[in-house]
Amino acid sequence: MDKILELAWAHTLLAVPPLIITAVLALPLGWAASHYPRVREVLVTVTSLLYVIPSLALFIILPKVLGTSLLSPVNVIIAMTLFGLALQVRSAADAFSTVSGPIRAAATAVGYSAWQRFWKVELPLAGPGLIAGLRVVSASTISLISVGALIGVPSLGTLFTEGFLRNYPEQVAYGLIGCVVLALIFDLLLVLLGWVSMPWQRRV
Repeated sequence: MDKILELAWAHTLLAVPPLIITAVLALPLGWAASHYPRVREVLVTVTSLLYVIPSLALFIILPKVLGTSLLSPVNVIIAMTLFGLALQVRSAADAFSTVSGPIRAAATAVGYSAWQRFWKVELPLAGPGLIAGLRVVSASTISLISVGALIGVPSLGTLFTEGFLRNYPEQVAYGLIGCVVLALIFDLLLVLLGWVSMPWQRRV
């Protein structure tokens, strides 16, 4: 049990940074994609292509590009960030697109600057879509991190590789259950984040 908890914590440390980075970077990219059709086309195409790159291949290529060790957690974090952006940029663009032109025009008419309009009007209205997208990214990230165990980065995926090598299916099952539980915890935390940050949605 101690080993499972240790690997679950390692898995968590690999999952949190890319989720935060993805959420932050996807905001301006998604906003730009929702306001400028040509930008949207380029961003959605590029980020979609990122997602088709095999994760194991990316884990091996990144150390050569970044000059890091093959076993460095940085490789996994960057790879997960790229995969996260591949999903979240489209979700963010769709979320900001739900804010209609008349609403933005009304905000401008009452004296909001572009910056104020973003923070006080567009971001709150796009919030539900942004959280929904992050929930998908969270589940994908928890799943893909397990692949890092194949190159020696400790995570719950380590239980998969060790269980396979030792012909110990129970260990594989523990890893699977651990990933599912961790994904559910992350999902609940994101739902809670949406509930706290968007109180007007509680009545919907």
